[in-house]
Order: sequence, then structure tokens, then C-alpha cells
Amino acid sequence: MNRSLVHFLPSIVLFAVGLAGCNSAPKTAPAPKEPAKPAVTYPARPSVPAPSFTLFHFDNDTATLVVKEDATDDEIESLVWQIRDAARSNTLPSLKIKAPKGNDFRAHIYRGKKCAAEKYAPGEPPCGGSYHAAGDYTLSELPSKLWDRGVLHASGDKEIELWDTDAPYTATK
Repeated sequence: MNRSLVHFLPSIVLFAVGLAGCNSAPKTAPAPKEPAKPAVTYPARPSVPAPSFTLFHFDNDTATLVVKEDATDDEIESLVWQIRDAARSNTLPSLKIKAPKGNDFRAHIYRGKKCAAEKYAPGEPPCGGSYHAAGDYTLSELPSKLWDRGVLHASGDKEIELWDTDAPYTATK
């Protein structure tokens, strides 16, 4: 091999590698796509009237209400909406529910009296360790926002949100 070629060979290799590095940009991995959030659909407000209820228990900011044992899901939903309207308009006393003493209000709705004491009665819960309410309403004035949540507890421990908690409240008539 020519001596001058051997002397320049390392330089030629480095030059070729340098050109290859300059001419081809490193491939960048595409940014991972955020998974699309599924569109949440909320049930329409039921048109059936709310069932009558009795105030089973009240403690500062929590009301436990009892409706007939055979109340339908639509009736429970109607009652949750009725309670929401009363809580948001400060008219809970018109429903024979005391106004809460603080910034929070919760209502737990039970079908029948059997399990209604489960959240506050001493000893073993009357219906076992799981939660047995048919519906819940929560209004809480958090430091950064107002939390306004209505839930129907359907069979199989499935919670159905009744409205978007972040949407502005619009009073109904």
C-alpha cells in the first residue's frame, strides 16, 4: 500500500464519518399522543317527580333521607336534582332539611330504612361492610372551586354521575 495513502487513511475515514453524521439528522421519535379522553355523557334530568322522603338523620352538614323501598332510579335521580336545586338556592328548609352549619352539605338517599344508619350508627353496619345508598348529593365550597356532585348508585356498585361537576349551575324551574 502506498505510504502516503496509509498516512491519510485515518483522516479520510474520520472525514467520511463526519460527513455522514452531518448529512443525516438523527431520527426523533414522534411525541407520544395523549390518549383521547372518552366523551362523558350524563343522563338527562328525569321528568318523573321526586318521591316523598323522610329525614332519617341530620348531623351538621349531612342529611340521610329515606324513600320508599321500590323507588325507581329515575325517582332517585329526580330527588338528587331537587336537593341540588334547594342547596344551590339556599332553600333546603323548604324541603324540611336543615341548612348546613358550614360550607359543605351532603345528602345520602336510601331505599327503605334498613341500611340508612350505616354511616353513623355504632357497631357493625346494619347491611354489611359495603355502601348501600341509592343516591348521593354533595355541595362543597373548596378553597379553589365549588364542588357540586350528584350520583346515582346503580346495581353492581356502579356510580352514575348525574351532571358535569365543572359545568356552571343553571337553576331550573
